[in-house]
Amino acid sequence: MSESASGQISVAPEAHGFGARITGLDLSAPLAPDEIAGVKAAWARHSVVCFPGQPLDLDALEAFTLQVGPFGQDPYITPMPGRPNVLELRRLPDEKASNFGAGWHSDWSFLETPPAATLLRAQTIPPVGGDTLFVDASRAWDALSDAMKAVLAPLQAVHSARQSYGTKGVFARDTEARTMKIIVSEEADGSLTHPLVRTHPVTGRKALYISPVYTVGIEGFTPEESKALLGFLFAHLTQEEFVYRHRWTEGDLLMWDNRCTMHFAEGGYDGYLRVMHRTTVQGEVPA
Repeated sequence: MSESASGQISVAPEAHGFGARITGLDLSAPLAPDEIAGVKAAWARHSVVCFPGQPLDLDALEAFTLQVGPFGQDPYITPMPGRPNVLELRRLPDEKASNFGAGWHSDWSFLETPPAATLLRAQTIPPVGGDTLFVDASRAWDALSDAMKAVLAPLQAVHSARQSYGTKGVFARDTEARTMKIIVSEEADGSLTHPLVRTHPVTGRKALYISPVYTVGIEGFTPEESKALLGFLFAHLTQEEFVYRHRWTEGDLLMWDNRCTMHFAEGGYDGYLRVMHRTTVQGEVPA
């Protein structure tokens, strides 16, 4: 199944309309206004879009990112030298540390203004493993009962980077050598709140805006109450019917919407080199 976006752009949706492949564009050169408008429309509609066969250099990746919007903030990870807005996700064949992104999350949701988009370009892909899974948090919200929606709608979720980048977090306890330079910080131990149910600023659709990695509680709830309700919601979100699995091919560029999805980076490629390049686009305060 395919739908036309604009001009020569072809948009082929995945099942349920969550995720799509966009072809007919050369992202190594600036897009025309109608082309970038078509890309943004497809991204808003499908949440995760793949541009296959785009072997971009870093200049082109940065230029395309800026056509989508201003660069976002990327804390706690050292960027590439001379490229303050590009992260290199490199894992060497002999690395024993856990793969980066191995946990369900929405990128940097602990920030006051989390990124709207994340772009990830596949440079070197191993022959096995390394899929990225995405959850459609809008359809997961739609599937809840009206009674549960009424309970959740006014709630504020507590977000923090402490489980990952805090002084007692996963990376602080990491004893294996890692190519990526992770920054452990006391600042990551802090927290803030965002609406548990977020309204997308473009589509108006509501989505569950929580994740196991960065959501540490619900404002006004006891730890036990938060754990029970969040546990139910995490299990609900990650049901197979809401998940899209992306199997990478070298030259893929993926762009996803952090405002209505969460994602998980699978491992399974020990013994092989994997290199990805990542940028983010500035978002807004969740509402």
